[in-house]
Formats: sequence, C-alpha cells, structure tokens
Amino acid sequence: MKIKLCIFDLDGTLVNSLADLSASMNYAIQKNGFAPQPVEKYRYMVGNGISVLADRAAGLDENSDPALKSEILKDFSEYYELHKLDNTRPFDGMSELIRKMKELGIKLAVNTNKNDNFACDIVTTLFGKNCFSDIRGKRDGINTKPDPTAAFSIMENIGVTKEESIYIGDSNVDIQTAKNAGIRSIGVCWGFRTKEELMQEGADYIAEIPEDILKFI
Repeated sequence: MKIKLCIFDLDGTLVNSLADLSASMNYAIQKNGFAPQPVEKYRYMVGNGISVLADRAAGLDENSDPALKSEILKDFSEYYELHKLDNTRPFDGMSELIRKMKELGIKLAVNTNKNDNFACDIVTTLFGKNCFSDIRGKRDGINTKPDPTAAFSIMENIGVTKEESIYIGDSNVDIQTAKNAGIRSIGVCWGFRTKEELMQEGADYIAEIPEDILKFI
C-alpha cells in the first residue's frame, strides 16, 4: 500500500542538535555541582526525554533529591530556550528530502520526546511553518516514546491508516515506537546511534543517506 504519512523523529533524524543539547545539559549539571560530560557521550544519553537525560548526565537515581532534579531541569530549560538553535541544523540532504516529499503529496509529521514548545520552535524555524502537518513533542499527561500514543494521535489527526504510515528515526526508541504503533520503520544511519543498534532492534529498512528514504516509500 502507498505510504501517505511519514512520521519523523527530530533529534538525530531531522536535525543535528547534539552540540546544543550537550552544552545546555552540561551548563545545568555544572551549575548544580556535577562534572560536565563529553559531547560524544550524549549520543547515547539523548532520546528518552529531558528528564531521563538529566538522570544520565548527572548520574541521578531514585534516591536522588527531587529538588535537585527539578533545579537541573529548570536550569536546562532556561539555557536551552536561549541556545537551542545556536548550532542545530538539518542534516545534509534532509531539507531537500522534505521538499521532494511535499512535492509528492506525502504528509509529514514529527514525534519527539523533546518538550513540545522546543520541538515546534526548532521545526518551524528550520523547515518552515507549513511543512509538517503535525508536530508532537512531550506534552503533559501523554506518555513519551516508545509509547505509541502520540503516533496514534498523529495518524488519526491526519486521517491515515497504519498501513499508509511509516516511522523514521535514528535510535532503538524510534524502532520500538513504530513496533508498538504497528507501523513499518526506517532506521537512519546519520544520527546519534549506530546501524547495528537499528538492525538489532528490527528496523524494516535502513537508510544510509536521506535520499534512501524515498526508495522505501
């Protein structure tokens, strides 16, 4: 069946945001007495939302002071709001891919664990206000990926079936989300995780470069 909807992950799939994410979280944890983490380590810490990122970067667990965690998240959000687009850019070839998809009449959406306001700002700034039909970041009361709730809402809002949809992302979380939603998946190799991780998680297709995605849809 023809693909009518592509649901994209954001960080590591559409945009390279590693520098801004790592700088913002390092600012927050250093301010609260923790050592900064190397940028490359953030490749394996991002993907499950800001709360989990703070735990991983600062080494927090269930025994940590909740007030300290809240302070880290507040400091991160304040800093990231000002610096989220300092270095974040679409991956090479991604803007062209999105343009081609629009020309083909394919609906586009974003499903990310990044806070909703940050996600909307980044997507609309880098790709335009009318490029994506739906942008779903982390919202209060909605479970984050790999829970499929947001993916289901996107498909319902746009009016497509599971068979007409495909999920595109760079991590095991994205492939798990696709499986939980009952839709096919494309793992991308230019993001923050490895091809091996995507294959082990069971991605239906592997894209080495953005143009490969068109072959699969």
